[in-house]
Amino acid sequence: MTSNNQILNVTVGESLREAGARAAATMRAIARGEKVKPHFGVNFEQIGQMLAAFTPKRWELIAALREAGPLTVAELARRLGRDYKNVHTDVTQLIEWMAVERGDDGRVNVPWSEIVIDMKLPERAVA
Repeated sequence: MTSNNQILNVTVGESLREAGARAAATMRAIARGEKVKPHFGVNFEQIGQMLAAFTPKRWELIAALREAGPLTVAELARRLGRDYKNVHTDVTQLIEWMAVERGDDGRVNVPWSEIVIDMKLPERAVA
């Protein structure tokens, strides 16, 4: 990926139906020959799941990596003043959730210019 103008969309509460409808609309636009803006995203069913994946320490890690550029995990841990094993665990989880990527040289980086969090609220009950 490695583009600096890409956005990672983190969505909480988007139903499978809504995600499918968005994907289908994109596929129809591509079939019509329209230029489609890439959409990179991860979805969590509940806010607790998102908060477990993106903890305050992990946000600090993301910010430090974004500021510094590609680093080894050891260098990142040193800069953060944190234990290597814990930083390694956080990096592994953030790679899984697409917020961080590992280059061919083993260094990790944040390929996004923005990470946007969108939380869908439950439908209001009809009185």
